[in-house]
Amino acid sequence: MNEPTHPRPLDPAELGFETIVYEKAPPRATIRLDRPDVLNAFDFKMLREIARACEDASWDDEVRVVVLTGTGRAFCVGADLRTWGEDLLGNSSEYWKWFGAFKDAHDRLREIGKPTIARVNGIAVGGGNELQMACDLSVMVDSAFIRHVGLQHGSVPAGGATQWLQLMVGDRRAREIVFLCDEIPAKQAEEWGLVNRAVPEDELDAVVDEWASKLAAKLPQTTRYAKHQLNVWRDFAWHQTVGHARDWLAMSMLGEEAQGAVRAFLERGKPE
Repeated sequence: MNEPTHPRPLDPAELGFETIVYEKAPPRATIRLDRPDVLNAFDFKMLREIARACEDASWDDEVRVVVLTGTGRAFCVGADLRTWGEDLLGNSSEYWKWFGAFKDAHDRLREIGKPTIARVNGIAVGGGNELQMACDLSVMVDSAFIRHVGLQHGSVPAGGATQWLQLMVGDRRAREIVFLCDEIPAKQAEEWGLVNRAVPEDELDAVVDEWASKLAAKLPQTTRYAKHQLNVWRDFAWHQTVGHARDWLAMSMLGEEAQGAVRAFLERGKPE
């Protein structure tokens, strides 16, 4: 991945991404999570590439709107627990570094200075839901669902869910999502305000195209400042909690509860 010597946008081909597909067709840029074999679960490399793509899009004055989506039948199912478990379980120092990459990807996406659209093409689980929540607008295919399972896997969803769910769906529903770990069908997510729209698959791109066209027509500097102001409560909740969460979650990787839960998950995924 080539690094610039000063803040200038690059052709996506120059960036050499391996886990995402980054495309620019001004006024739109698209970041597509591209690990379909693991339902676009993110590893350390993907988090770094998302951050770098967001940085490049933020520098490109021809880009007026950014779309985040996934390859295949899932949007994103959060952290890749197989590589995560192998590398981070019982290693609080390495987990702390990994969470730093997760935080940086979130910050780059949220602070990109341009409106963002989550094109939720399939299920969004855990950190995948947190990524779509970090976008300004979200449209979801109506056959999919949103779910948080961290309390079953030894992890608190403090990478956006515990900070933002209350803002989007209210306190009681936020607790229902986090505590019960039930699937939230797309139509219910729309009714609750977790996404803007839930539509049939054949209408997904039409909605994205319509929104992107409307957003690209707005004044860029005025839009950037409006986005900054609209982010005030998200940013307040995020910055008040995420540093503490990073350290607590890193230390929790040393405990029996988290280690046992992740090992049980990894054992279930092994072939007979």
